Amino acid sequence: MSSLWTENIEMPEFPTLEKDIRTQVLIIGGGMAGVLCAYFLQQAGVDYCLLEKDRICQGVTGHTTAKITAQHGLIYEKSLQSMGQERAELFLKANLRAVENYKNLGRFLDCDMEETDSYLYSVRERRKLESEIQALGSLGFQADYTEDTELPFEVEGAIRFPRQAQFQPLKFAAGISKNLRIYEHSEVREMTEYFALTEKGSVAAEKIIIATHFPFINTRGSYYLKLYQNRSYVLACAYGKNLKGMYLEADNIGLSLRNYEDYLLIGGGGHRSGKEKSNWDLLRDIAKEYFPEAKERYFWATQDCMSLDKRPYIGPYSKNTPDLFVATGFGKWGMTGAMISAIVLSDLVQGRENEFAAIFNPSRGILKPQLAINMWEAMKGILKPRVKNRCTHMGCVLHWNAKEQTFECPCHGSCFDASGEVLENPARHKLENKSDVF
Repeated sequence: MSSLWTENIEMPEFPTLEKDIRTQVLIIGGGMAGVLCAYFLQQAGVDYCLLEKDRICQGVTGHTTAKITAQHGLIYEKSLQSMGQERAELFLKANLRAVENYKNLGRFLDCDMEETDSYLYSVRERRKLESEIQALGSLGFQADYTEDTELPFEVEGAIRFPRQAQFQPLKFAAGISKNLRIYEHSEVREMTEYFALTEKGSVAAEKIIIATHFPFINTRGSYYLKLYQNRSYVLACAYGKNLKGMYLEADNIGLSLRNYEDYLLIGGGGHRSGKEKSNWDLLRDIAKEYFPEAKERYFWATQDCMSLDKRPYIGPYSKNTPDLFVATGFGKWGMTGAMISAIVLSDLVQGRENEFAAIFNPSRGILKPQLAINMWEAMKGILKPRVKNRCTHMGCVLHWNAKEQTFECPCHGSCFDASGEVLENPARHKLENKSDVF
């Protein structure tokens, strides 16, 4: 199960931390969010370093569909209703800023950056699309409504966002990270708000950013209640239809379509991690029906951290940790979430105000319907008696996925292989070890 992006790519290699150092800002986590934070801080002349437990951008970043767009499903009408006019405008502005930043940086990197339109379509819900168009207009964004698409099936309509982008994410990461102060194979074993200990060294820092996909400190911020993980699936097929735009279905399975070189990427079939079987067969049926000439070459799955209100958590880790920061909860839009994180956090760690900080503040209200679901899943998982295999994150009961030969946690999305090794966080220890709450 390998990603298209990881094939035939040479990522820069970085040393392991083997000494004790001091720095102004420590970044923990070398996905796209952590790398972009490092880049922004370096551009600002801030003393920093980044610790990555394995190799940079080999996790979620290496398994994305790599769409760069402010079009994240039917979100802006809901944003207007829940946030009000001013904050909804800022939310849209932040997403659009992220897209432009990628395009500007991509001009100077060999990353196959391509400007293209993004389409949100529906096969049955025209009214919802029309309402979203109206909401976007009230926020000052001119999106187009069309019934004419490249898709090989009929749609009720589609919303077009012009001049969005797509790229090869690992080529971008390789180019932007070359001269950054990064330490690989340097897993954090213990930490406080100002200190991190690895196997062979340590870092004392004035500020710390945790960009580890799912935050691993359970005693602050209540992220074990505010987040769950959604698993989604991707096929990369040769000889598929050459789509000029990027497409996302607004209903059913959230079908995602885009091209990269000679490949058609077919994504979707998402579900709460640990709750259903793998959905590649669903995508294969779609490929067979609508793209019969396409030949599958790669297939992979990824984990997406989902927040309570569909907005990322970017800012202070908790109300009581002013020098500890977090970037998480990007949903299915990790690329824009990563860039927004760099925009916001590079200001906050320097003591500067940021116009987007309030709308992504992790300490915002949590009384959302999804909270009850998360609490119920956690209670079921933790309290179930007489079960052998429990997640080393918080002790939830693991489900065996026979198709992928993995143990999966429905509470927070941890994943282990058949031997008990950790494949997906927030778990940090093998199955035979105790829970890692600290």
